[in-house]
This record gives sequence, C-alpha cells and structure tokens, in this order.
Amino acid sequence: MPRTDRHVGRTRRRLGVLGLAISMVALSACSAVGIDTKFSNGYLPEGVTEEAPLVENLWIGSWIAAMAVGVLVWGLTLWCIVAYRRRKDDDGSLPVQLQYNVPLEVLYTVVPMLMVGALFYFTEDAQSKLHDVSQEPDTTINVVGKQWTWDFNYVDADVHDSGQMAELASGEEGAEETLPTLYLPVGERVEFVLTSRDVIHSFWVPAFLEKMDLVPGVVNRLQVTPNKEGTYQGKCAELCGAYHSQMLFNVKVVSPAEFDAHMQDLKDRGQTGLLPNDLNREDIVPRDQDLLPEGDQ
Repeated sequence: MPRTDRHVGRTRRRLGVLGLAISMVALSACSAVGIDTKFSNGYLPEGVTEEAPLVENLWIGSWIAAMAVGVLVWGLTLWCIVAYRRRKDDDGSLPVQLQYNVPLEVLYTVVPMLMVGALFYFTEDAQSKLHDVSQEPDTTINVVGKQWTWDFNYVDADVHDSGQMAELASGEEGAEETLPTLYLPVGERVEFVLTSRDVIHSFWVPAFLEKMDLVPGVVNRLQVTPNKEGTYQGKCAELCGAYHSQMLFNVKVVSPAEFDAHMQDLKDRGQTGLLPNDLNREDIVPRDQDLLPEGDQ
C-alpha cells in the first residue's frame, strides 16, 4: 500500500525530534567534558617534550575522523530504522529490489580508500618527524635494557649509572626511590642510543608519548627535547620475562646546572667510563657498530 502524505509528515516530524534529541545529548556531553582538561589532548598523558604535540595531533585527528564516520553511520542507521519501519497499514509486500547500484558501490569503495590513504599519510608524516635523528643532539645517553632493570651511559660526561631490579613485592612505601633514575637536562635535545643485554625490551616514558624497542644485537636511536622539569615514570613496555612488571625507572628532567651537578656526583662516586656493550649476550650487528657512542663498543 503506498505511503500517504500523512505518513510522510509523521516520519519527518519523528526524524526531527530524533535529530533534536541527538543534538542535545551531544551538546550536553561536550559541556560535561569541557571542564576536563584531559579532554583537550584526547585523554593522553600530559606531554613533556617538544615532540609530544605531533602525537597528540595525530591521535586527536584520528578520533575526530573516526567519530565523523561513526556519526554518519549511526545517523543513516537510525534514519533507516525510523523511515522504513513496519507500519500497521503495510500489506507485507517487499519494496522494489535492486541487484546493484554502481554509483553507490563506487562511493563506498573509493571513500574508505581515500580515508585510509589520508590516515597513512598523516601517520607516516608524524612518524618520520618523531624518528628523525639527523640533528646533532646536545646530550647523548646510551640506555641499556637488561633483565630486569636499566643501565644508563652518559656518553658526553663519560660516566654511567647501573640500576638494580625494583623490589616492589613488599608493597612498602619508598620503593620508588630505589629505582634507577635517568637524568635529562630541560630544553636540550637528547639522543637515546638504545641497546639490550639479553631479550627484547621497550623504552617507554608515558609522558614522552612515544616509545621504542631495544632489540638484542641492534642499535635503535630516539631523540626528544624535554621542555618541562619534573619527575616522571618509565617502564619496559615489552613482555621480557618473569619480572617484567618490576622493570621500572624514574626520569628526572632538571635544569642544565642540576644535570651537570649529577654528572659530577657520578664521577665523585667513581662511576666513570661507559659500561661496554660487550656485556651483552649477543654482539651488535656490523651495520650498527658505527651507531654506538665512542668508547661504548
């Protein structure tokens, strides 16, 4: 039975009410999260490096694109549910069945490909900038992962700091103070030369909004510029054995003067020279030998 003008008008009114309800919910949600400062950066940890906005922008842009697609799909789905619902005066006959619709099929093939291509472009652009190590760093630190703690070779100062595994089983306060601590000068570009003594580890400081693996026999490099002083948590982000959860460390971003004072303190304690990578279970592959800091072969 054909639809009457009365049915069409009723459908339009209900769609209008539904659209108004969705708008009200969306606006109320925006006002609720507007008071949450974390909403502005996509609920990521607060970035403390000059490179962090690259990750934030990519993350937020991806969510905006995903939400736009979601709203479109949800809107079309709700529209179909309301506009084509079964009515009391329906005679049970099916609408005209179409085998295909070339323009529509081209549309929903091309549009997703363009979306994936755009996402790939912006991801690759951010990644290439984050992993760019062509600039000369102000400070170079060889970070060495080992089961289940960290060694830090401060290359320019020719000193080292060797960590011990965290003792967290007791749950007593103060355990964090016993963790190995990596010192970084604020406002200076730092290059991390990442190596592993045994298995695959992952160097992760959540406040940096990026991480990188430490692979046995391979040298990976990462550069960041800390721009906010403070103490931050670091951890291994790769399952590396029984005590992986206790492979923790602190990161202290301090003034250049305080950083220099810590380097002098390490010298005064006799921790001069660099811990060699020949302590590793596997030799560094020949192609990466030149990436190791001088004296850290």
